[in-house]
Amino acid sequence: MDNKEVEEVGFQEKIYRQFGESKLKPEQYSALGLAYIGDAVYDLIIRTLVLSRGNYSVKSFHKMTSSIVKAEAQARLVEAIEPELTEEECRIFHHGRNAKSGTSAKNASIIDYRIATGFEALIGYLYLKERMSRAIELVSIGLERTGQF
Repeated sequence: MDNKEVEEVGFQEKIYRQFGESKLKPEQYSALGLAYIGDAVYDLIIRTLVLSRGNYSVKSFHKMTSSIVKAEAQARLVEAIEPELTEEECRIFHHGRNAKSGTSAKNASIIDYRIATGFEALIGYLYLKERMSRAIELVSIGLERTGQF
């Protein structure tokens, strides 16, 4: 096991040790629960990438980040990575995409919004399964293939 894997597990382990273990396994969360945490994880990945570009104003950081994390951009990213998804990942994505949300997208089509929800559910699932390397790999492939970053 290399250091990256140890750090990856260590992050969640520190949270659980400090605040207590989750009562649920990743498979037991609702699709919208997975999307909730996946949204934050994806946002953190993108913010980290944007910040690495250099010292800009917060307004510039926000503009760069928003263009990548919006539902339309996520839908394009999913289209680009779909052939790479495992059967398990496809199942989680479809579960999230088909979830009935009580909210609607402000600036996106309902189709893009649902695809983005499925993608966020997948990222949330991978995070909770302590498979951040895979989540980052999928994001990297998607960003490269769509030319978004």
